[in-house]
Amino acid sequence: MLAYIIRRLLYAIPILIGVNLLTFALFFVVNTPDDMARMQLGVKRVTPEAIQKWKAERGYDKPLLWNATAAGSAALTDTIFFSKSVRMFAGDFGRADDGRDIAREIGDRMGPSLAIALPTFVLGLFVAISFALLLVFFRATALDFGGVVLCVAMMSISGLFYIIGGQWLVSKVWHLVPISGYSGGLDAAKFLILPVIIGVIGGIGSSARWYRTIFLEEITRDYVRTARAKGLPERVVLFRHVLRNAMIPILTGVVVVIPSLFMGSLLTESFFGIPGLGSYTIDAINAQDFAVVRSMVFIGSVLYIFGLLLTDVSYTLADPRVRLQ
Repeated sequence: MLAYIIRRLLYAIPILIGVNLLTFALFFVVNTPDDMARMQLGVKRVTPEAIQKWKAERGYDKPLLWNATAAGSAALTDTIFFSKSVRMFAGDFGRADDGRDIAREIGDRMGPSLAIALPTFVLGLFVAISFALLLVFFRATALDFGGVVLCVAMMSISGLFYIIGGQWLVSKVWHLVPISGYSGGLDAAKFLILPVIIGVIGGIGSSARWYRTIFLEEITRDYVRTARAKGLPERVVLFRHVLRNAMIPILTGVVVVIPSLFMGSLLTESFFGIPGLGSYTIDAINAQDFAVVRSMVFIGSVLYIFGLLLTDVSYTLADPRVRLQ
C-alpha cells in the first residue's frame, strides 16, 4: 500500500508540472505582462513609463523563462516563471495585485468554504443514496416513476433558481434566516443553514438518478439472486449487499467534488456573501487579479490529483476484491 501511494505521488509530479506550464503559458504568453498592465491601469492611452512602473512593482519586469543577463543559476531563478509559478510548489503564492498575501487569504477563507461544502457534501450524499435506494426498493411502481420524474425535473432547473427562490421565500417572506452575510463562531450557523439546504436540494436530482441506475444494474448480478435464494429480505439485500458492491462507481463520482470542498462554491458564496475561496476567486476574476486566479487554478489541480489518489486507496476499503498493484 505504501509503495503504491509513493508511486502515485511520483506520477503526480510531472502532471503538476504540466499543469503549471500550461497555466503559465495561458497567463504570460497569450496574455503578456504588458497586456496585464494595460488592463489593470484601466485607461485607453497608457504611457510606457506607467506600464514599466506597474510591472516593476509586481515583479513582471523580468524575462519569462530565461534571464540572459544574469549569471549562473540566476538565469533560471531571476525569471517570471520561477518567481510566479515554481514557487507555488513550496506554498509561496506571492501577493495579489492589491498587495495582500495570497497564502494568508486562502488560509482565512478556507474555513467558511469548508463550513458550507462539508455539510452539503455529506448530507447530500446521504440523502441522494437513501432516496435512490428507496426508488429501487419500490421499483416499477408509481412511487418509482414519480421519483424519477421528480429527479429529472430537479435536474432541469438551474441552480440559480434554487438560490434566488430560497433567498426570497425563506429569508424575505418567512424571515427565518439572514438573506446573506457571514459571522464567525456559533453565529455562523444561521448564515449557513440556507446555503447548505439549497446545495443539498440542488444536487439531489442528478445524484439520485445516477445512483438509482447503479443500484438497478447491481440487483441483476448473480450474488443478488443468491442472496434472495437464501431467503434474505429485500431491504437486507439492498442495504447490505447492493450498496456495498455499488460503492466503487459511487466513489469514482464522489472524487469529482472533492476539490470543491476546499475551493468553495462560486455561485453560492457570491450570492450569500460568504467570504470563502469561491467568492475570492470570483472577485479576483472581476478585478483581473491574475496572481490570485493562477494560484487557485494550481491549488485546484493539486486537490484533484489528491482526490484521485484517495479514491484509489478507498477502493480496497469498499471492496476487498480490489488490490492495489
